[in-house]
Amino acid sequence: QVQLVESGGGLVQAGESLRLSCAASGRTLSRYTMGWFRQTPGKEREFVAAIAWIGISTYYADSVKGRFTISRDNAKNTVYLQMNSLQPEDTAVYYCAATRRLDGMSALGTYDYWGQGTQVTVSS
Repeated sequence: QVQLVESGGGLVQAGESLRLSCAASGRTLSRYTMGWFRQTPGKEREFVAAIAWIGISTYYADSVKGRFTISRDNAKNTVYLQMNSLQPEDTAVYYCAATRRLDGMSALGTYDYWGQGTQVTVSS
């Protein structure tokens, strides 16, 4: 079992930055692909970014490409999402997730473990 805990959310103004963290316990993350997703009320949870555990390849949703960066520190068993140039449309609850798979990284069903989420609110 992998337990994931997100932190770092908050209220910021448009154009500012936040760094989310996802700390894992129970298993080492070094052999897990990690993803970030987000969800707003009434909408489906959507893919934001993922980082593979082989080759450390990264993938991003078009809406965040160039503004968000996913990274991992295996020594700290933590994954990060650096979010720059935040916009009101980035407002959501952000979730991290883990899977041993290397395919389908943008799909919800690929992931086996999920955190509880952290709220990000961007005011205009």
